[in-house]
Amino acid sequence: MEYLKIKKLKDNAVIPKRATSGSAGVDLYACIDEPITVKSGDLVKIPTGIAIELPSDNMAAFVFARSGLGINHGIAPSNAVGVVDSDYRGEICVGLTNHGTKPFVIEPQTRIAQLIVMPVLPLPILEVDDLSDTERGEKGFGSSGVK
Repeated sequence: MEYLKIKKLKDNAVIPKRATSGSAGVDLYACIDEPITVKSGDLVKIPTGIAIELPSDNMAAFVFARSGLGINHGIAPSNAVGVVDSDYRGEICVGLTNHGTKPFVIEPQTRIAQLIVMPVLPLPILEVDDLSDTERGEKGFGSSGVK
């Protein structure tokens, strides 16, 4: 059996867990000693107090928003989705941005994001002079009729 290995780096860190048996990800918790107020438009980096080890180089962990924080308060990861590479062993920190209009207070051990492990395909790179043709070709943003 493969495991997501988790190491506590700080005594007050909370080991991530699924909120329900059907949850896709595990919740990440703020490992802070005192509340942090995130004003509208602010960016903050919140430590989780944990490090992880993935069972394979063909996996990565991705840090996604918690839907309740995003929809109800405008709090979402600053980089849309954070990527934790399989060879990273440092502390997982979550960059958050307040897209809302009101300040938001992050209390110690607040669930701030979710971590989802997914397979990745580390394909070798091949530089070419041409790519195959498709019906869409180089048509980009809005070319499928959705503008």
